[in-house]
Amino acid sequence: MKRFSAVLLCFIIASGAFAQGRQFSEAGIDSLVERVLREFQVPGVSLAVVKDGRTLLAKGYGVKKLGDPAPVDNRTLFGIASNTKAFTATALGILIEEGKLAWDGRVIDYLPWFQLSDPYVTREMTIRDLLVHRSGLGLGAGDLLWWPPSTYERKEIARRLRYIPLSTSFRSAYAYDNVLYVVAGEIIEAVSGKSWEDFVTERILVPVGMTTSNVRQTLAEQPGNVAATHALVDGTLRVIKPMASDNTNPAGGINSNAGDMAKWMIVQLDSGRLDGGEKRLFSRATARELWKVVTPIPFGDVPPELAPAQANFNGYALGFNARDYRGVKILTHTGGLPGYLSRVAMIPSLKAGVSILTNQESGAAFNAIVNSVLDIFLDAPVWDWTGAYATLIHRQDSIMKAGEGERAAARAKGTKPSLPVERYAGTYNDPWYGEVTIAIEKSKPVIRFEATPSLVGDLEHWQYDTFIARWRDRELRADAYVTFSLAADGSIDRATMKAVSPATDFSFDFQDLFLKPVRTK
Repeated sequence: MKRFSAVLLCFIIASGAFAQGRQFSEAGIDSLVERVLREFQVPGVSLAVVKDGRTLLAKGYGVKKLGDPAPVDNRTLFGIASNTKAFTATALGILIEEGKLAWDGRVIDYLPWFQLSDPYVTREMTIRDLLVHRSGLGLGAGDLLWWPPSTYERKEIARRLRYIPLSTSFRSAYAYDNVLYVVAGEIIEAVSGKSWEDFVTERILVPVGMTTSNVRQTLAEQPGNVAATHALVDGTLRVIKPMASDNTNPAGGINSNAGDMAKWMIVQLDSGRLDGGEKRLFSRATARELWKVVTPIPFGDVPPELAPAQANFNGYALGFNARDYRGVKILTHTGGLPGYLSRVAMIPSLKAGVSILTNQESGAAFNAIVNSVLDIFLDAPVWDWTGAYATLIHRQDSIMKAGEGERAAARAKGTKPSLPVERYAGTYNDPWYGEVTIAIEKSKPVIRFEATPSLVGDLEHWQYDTFIARWRDRELRADAYVTFSLAADGSIDRATMKAVSPATDFSFDFQDLFLKPVRTK
């Protein structure tokens, strides 16, 4: 396949011409996206490109569902996942402008019932702290309360945070979380009198003109112009179930499309002005708060294939990651849900932005497209991002397969559990998650997470007192070790868990569980 850059330079449309030497070409972008779809097995893409308050491109590519010819168009809805966080931060900014909140106001002054495991952190945590991943909670801590979909209501998820031990001291380290955005949603409801869903719809989507977007993850299951969700399951690309819970909408619930995401980026890049006029969604002062780095994010050297993407600074602002790309500050964020991945990237100094929504779990796909478009904005030297990410994925796959072989080789063969299998059965409790049961079915142990219907798995003996939970729902792709520790009298003292594969999504935070048997009298 020819490099897309050759096509990019051959097609120029007047509406997309920049002052720089590189030129924006819809035909060139079409060629790029088509190559990416093939290379990374992505059924469909929704792409928006904006510059100087204008939409240069808002277009769908590919199909909504494998095996169905219905194409993606510029109104086809995709889950934007954690790109929702910028909407939640913006909603808080609107309430702050109305005098109902303060960025540095304490959370307990608005939600008196809010509590984390450390009293000092509980007392000092601010609205700003909810958004910037520096609470002391570990990576993805508490996500099993909602991922996969659980029976816990949103307020119950927030209340259970008090039982999760902190991994670091307050404000000392970056660790991405979702659950504190759930708390932010509760703040919005408490001070506005409206649910997060109603507030964001009425105060953001409607004024911006995002008329075809919605704010509930569950609407991804509804019929209509909605992209189906896809993923590689046991090496085969197939349709999978979308996220079917509204518990964490403030962290990742919006469904949108190219046309609406273009409008959103234009408003953000114009510091809150609506339609370039006098009306504003938010003020310039709020824009500065949203875009300002609060939490530094550690970073290292990128692989040689990605050399132009090497960062010089990296940090988290309010609902946005702020870093540099080729020496220029960008605001960006990614989003991920089962079968949906997205990325938004904006260059404030150029009032330029790109949004890409996909119906497959390929970060390489959205990065290849985003970086290629940013390079046009920056008049940067041509770099084959598609080829670079393809090479990187091939190498990562080889490393993963080698790791699987090493784990299998290190397994202690011929060992047996310390106890008869029936002795492992019973009810276990974790302070923050709740109950997990192990029952004997057809002479074999089966594990069930009582609040999470899909977390049902067969326990296969691995070695010593460690088993592997093979989840019956293979779409989860999250098999986990379950290790039992015995007390001095030979009874089970506790059980711990961790994901088998390092590729398991971090929201399966099995490693944070500390399961104790529930003793019956």
